[in-house]
Amino acid sequence: MYLSITDAAAALRSGETTSVELTRAGYALADAHDEALGVYLQRFDETALAAAAKADEELAAGVDKGPLHGIPVGVKDIIATDEGETTAQSLILDRDWGTMGDAPVVARLRAAGAVVTGKLTTMEYAIGIPDVEKPFPVPRNPWNTDHYPGGSSSGTGNGVAAGMFLGGLGTDTGGSIRYPATSCGITGLKQTFGRVPKYGCVPLGYSYDHIGPMARTAADCAAMLTVLAGHDARDACSVDRPVDDYVSGLTGSLEGVRIGVDPLLTASDLTDPALEEVLAAATAELTAAGATVVPVELPLYKELSSSTMIGFLGEAYAYHRPDLRERWADYGSGTRMAVATGALITAGDFAQAQRVRRVGQKLVAELFTQVDLIVTPTSAGGAPALEKLTFEQISGAVHTPYWNATGNPAMSVPMGYTREGLPLGMQIVGRPFEEAAVLAAGHAFQLRTDWHTHVPAMVGNAVAA
Repeated sequence: MYLSITDAAAALRSGETTSVELTRAGYALADAHDEALGVYLQRFDETALAAAAKADEELAAGVDKGPLHGIPVGVKDIIATDEGETTAQSLILDRDWGTMGDAPVVARLRAAGAVVTGKLTTMEYAIGIPDVEKPFPVPRNPWNTDHYPGGSSSGTGNGVAAGMFLGGLGTDTGGSIRYPATSCGITGLKQTFGRVPKYGCVPLGYSYDHIGPMARTAADCAAMLTVLAGHDARDACSVDRPVDDYVSGLTGSLEGVRIGVDPLLTASDLTDPALEEVLAAATAELTAAGATVVPVELPLYKELSSSTMIGFLGEAYAYHRPDLRERWADYGSGTRMAVATGALITAGDFAQAQRVRRVGQKLVAELFTQVDLIVTPTSAGGAPALEKLTFEQISGAVHTPYWNATGNPAMSVPMGYTREGLPLGMQIVGRPFEEAAVLAAGHAFQLRTDWHTHVPAMVGNAVAA
């Protein structure tokens, strides 16, 4: 299996490996497989290897900045970094955008000693589907390269799954962390809205956007969130409240935890035949870890999911309207058609979506007086084939937008496979700002299962634990 961040951190401190070795190994995998997978838009080999060498020197001198010290990570290319331009994988974005330097989340990773390896593929402006007519890589799924890796944080998802780096930053407006996490068989967390600052990130939907961690395990995401979380005054949505030590709460036990499960088996016409059995086996492991599992029904499921789509498409259209008018052909076909649907949303539609959102938040809060956590599938099935892929196909399969409407923390962890061998994910959701409980449940599940250790056959065991 590939190294997790947690295992790599231990190996760095025991002398079994070095940050330079980890970084070079990731780049070697990219050399071998990136042409097929479409992970990187830009690689930062020179600065990354220099940062890795510095991390090795610091650790050797007894300077320990925490579990991310010396760990290679990638950054989705809608988040600004000191190195390289930010393109949003688009011909539209002004190449001077992002000259403010590192976004706060990137600066925090570097301060914790992480090694930034490069900028990663995304759907254009974090929406739509790949467009082969544009001069950008088409990201593919390492479990089957004929299939989509999920999006829009595609390069973070398939890059972690392929071992090219050990963790990375994704963004999530309607599921863009959790969807590639489930599609690629890794772990991804959308934290509570406002918990992590968004300054330095190209917006899609201002009141729905999140930046969050993607990695192999819940423990890895806990280590990353501990660094990423916290107030930044440059983000008007950033919440000023104390940050937990998320790693210390990973006990492995769910004793006394009450978990509500909604399988959502009839919520999509695309539900995979294996999903019910796989989810039942996964929730049985939660019971074995000490949790009490009870059935629940998510209130206003279709209405809240729709409110997210209406809301963020309206916000996206407001942002893109001038460029859509003047540079229609420069947008990828999937992106321009998705964003242009915002022109059909009236002010009344948008206002009603926000009313539904507020009612739904209250109903979900009431549900959380009966349970501590909620579990659903992350998506109705495995990743779809790239051939004839549509935005509507994706939005009709994911069970993620509901939680962007409410703002609750939600994490996807791998829980098994479809009959075709494509990964399936379990979504774990908590009360606002109770990411610690979500991470603890994911960690307890992963202590009892090994889905998160599986490696796609195309890349094999090139980075052995």
